[in-house]
Amino acid sequence: MKAFSLRRIAVALAAVALVCALAALAYALAYRAGIDRLSGQLRDRLTVTQRSVESEIERFGYLPEVLGEDERILELLSEPTSETVRLANAYLETVTSHSLADVAYVIDTDGLTLASSNWNLPTSFVGHNYSFRPYFGEALTDREGSYYAVGVTTGVPGYFLSARIDGLQGPLGVVVVKVDMAPLEQAWARAGEMTGLADDAGVVFLSGIVDWKYRPLHPLAAHDRELIDQERRYDGIDVAARAPLVEAGFGSSQQVFIEDENHSLALSTIRIEPQGWQLFTAQPTAPVADEARLVAVLVGLLSLLCILIGLYAYQRRQLTRWKLEQNAVLERRVAERTAELRETQDSLIHAAKLAALGRMSAAIVHEVSQPLSALDTTLAAAGMHAQKEGTTKVQSSIQTGRALLKRMQRTVKHLKSFSSRTQALPADPISLAASVNAAIEIVAPQAREQAVEIRFSPEANHVLVAVNAVRIEQVLINLLLNAIDATATLGNSTVAISICSGADRALVEIVDSGPGIPEEIAEKITEPFFTTKKTGEGLGLGLSISRAILEDYGGTLSFAPAVGGGTLTTVSLPLAAHQPLERAS
Repeated sequence: MKAFSLRRIAVALAAVALVCALAALAYALAYRAGIDRLSGQLRDRLTVTQRSVESEIERFGYLPEVLGEDERILELLSEPTSETVRLANAYLETVTSHSLADVAYVIDTDGLTLASSNWNLPTSFVGHNYSFRPYFGEALTDREGSYYAVGVTTGVPGYFLSARIDGLQGPLGVVVVKVDMAPLEQAWARAGEMTGLADDAGVVFLSGIVDWKYRPLHPLAAHDRELIDQERRYDGIDVAARAPLVEAGFGSSQQVFIEDENHSLALSTIRIEPQGWQLFTAQPTAPVADEARLVAVLVGLLSLLCILIGLYAYQRRQLTRWKLEQNAVLERRVAERTAELRETQDSLIHAAKLAALGRMSAAIVHEVSQPLSALDTTLAAAGMHAQKEGTTKVQSSIQTGRALLKRMQRTVKHLKSFSSRTQALPADPISLAASVNAAIEIVAPQAREQAVEIRFSPEANHVLVAVNAVRIEQVLINLLLNAIDATATLGNSTVAISICSGADRALVEIVDSGPGIPEEIAEKITEPFFTTKKTGEGLGLGLSISRAILEDYGGTLSFAPAVGGGTLTTVSLPLAAHQPLERAS
């Protein structure tokens, strides 16, 4: 008992370990998939944001060079006088108001500002020397320059675009346009995006997160710190003293994870050329972790459920085995009783065989009774002809009688196949009209005796069906005898037969003028041993046997009220061209 308890404890511990392992694996896979999905979202966001940043930069890229081509600016740089300064100031003020640029100003080759669009403001650039700014040196050297920095005069950050103005004897000066990129930052902040833009040294100068602005994206290199101080890029702001967002440097288009204000973030960057800026965006990883934990819990619960189902199945199998062992004794006792019942079962099988033999005997009597009646009539006619010495008629009657005897022999031989469908006689293409004529010939004496006329015009001799001739004649004889009896009961005198064919089936229609079939017995008339005739006049097997024969060859038997009274009996058979011969073999 103690060993059994230890075994159960071990199984329980193993199950718990398995559930925990599966949950941990599910968490890892779900977290990895979530991070991959998050990386895709970050890349998409970077692509869209990059387009907006580049669009903002390119929007004013043409302006410095265009300003430098104006005569007022060229006259100012060639001969700076109070009049040329006034005209240049007015022109620059007009241009900035229309272009929505922040400031536009003109610098001579020494870096001194001669005219500016903000000439009439306290923060006017006129008279200030900006030769220390990189955009001034780049423009003199490379014709164009760009630079992002905090204005030393206004304290307002901006993106400076510059272009060199040349005269006949060399450079005359530089035109500079300052662009305010704060609208981008404000748009990011309103959208709640953790997006920012860092310069080539790695200092964040635009960001939707206030705490990230003027903060290093990664630790600054010594030469970058010196260059920032020398250029007075962020004048008055000690960016080197602030903690970097990422503790170690990383390459462009690389994803890193950072901790900010107790939040774990996934951060991706992309480089913007030719400025060398780093555009970055981040998203919290907490939703990914929450989703992974949910998946882990679901997998754990599902695993636990599967283990419980397995344990239940195992317990059930053990219980079933115990029950089987308990039932073994009962089975042995049942086997003893079974031996006693075998003799009784043999008796029941023998009784079933006798019942089948009785049914076959009844069918033989039914099928032979009509030919015997016809034979009796034929022999009586032969006797009368013999008394009158009508040799020819006697021979004809004797031949008719022999034909009836042969028919009875064929009928008795073929009736043995009624008990099994697999013993049906082979089917051959036969003329349906010929079979109808043969059946009429057999029932003609019965019809004459009851004063019933059978009308049949064999206009459809070309209709061929694939059945056995003897079998279909048996069906037609049964149906004609029933029609004759029904017609005679009301004193009427006509039974009409017709043949028609469609696309793939042939129909034999027999119309009697009898009382019809009552609705309450319409579904029973084809059942074995069901009859409406008086006791001794019929066994109730004719329609049952007829239906069985037709089904062997793919045919059907149906009854319906006839127009004007009586019953319309319809036999439907597949045409020979559409009937597989092996079906009735």
